[in-house]
Amino acid sequence: MDTGKKNDDWSDAELEAAVDGYLKMLAIERSSQKLNKAHENRLLREGVLIGRSKGSIEYRMRNISTELNDLCLPYIVGYVPAAHLGAGVAQRVRAAMIAKGAFNPDDYAPTADAQALNAKVLKLEQQELVGTPRGIEKPQRVNGTTSSFLRDPLVKAWVLKQANGVCEGCDQDAPFKQSNGLHFLEVHHVKHLANDGTDWVTNAVALCPNCHRRCHHSSDKEAFTLSLYTKVKRLKRE
Repeated sequence: MDTGKKNDDWSDAELEAAVDGYLKMLAIERSSQKLNKAHENRLLREGVLIGRSKGSIEYRMRNISTELNDLCLPYIVGYVPAAHLGAGVAQRVRAAMIAKGAFNPDDYAPTADAQALNAKVLKLEQQELVGTPRGIEKPQRVNGTTSSFLRDPLVKAWVLKQANGVCEGCDQDAPFKQSNGLHFLEVHHVKHLANDGTDWVTNAVALCPNCHRRCHHSSDKEAFTLSLYTKVKRLKRE
């Protein structure tokens, strides 16, 4: 019997059919139309997923929600992300989603190149972000002509969107808008990456250039940095 939890034997065609069905339902829900999940489930079981049970398909939909949630993308409200998704299953589900154009994996790939990072962040800032990104616990140092760290563009985009154009250090509006219309703020790691700080949202704040430089160069940099932990509630000391 297909219990819905032994899903590692799904074929690529079945996974892609599940993703197709999910994206169809998501589009319906996002357009504020009435979504009949039972009907859509039945259609899938009458097609490529004819050998699967209703519960198995529902569990697969929750797998897809898990992947979307990890990317901070909207997912179907009624399909709560499944916990403890195995690495093999997650990789295959994500591959099927990429094949169906659900997202561009390059937009989320960590990079140490500042120009590439900012390009990724710009794209991510312009879409709806839900939930909280995982980030990178131990950013890898990359050595070239200069030394830098791999950064998660989703973390930077999320922090900037949370700030909504207001410096989290001084509460003043960003000093200017960029040519793309977005406010200019800089993301600062409270515990520096060079000091083994994480690339997590709990260690990152959006600051105006003055406050950012204050964290690095002012005579009161330590006191000002400590004040951020009290001011920005998501921050956690590392």
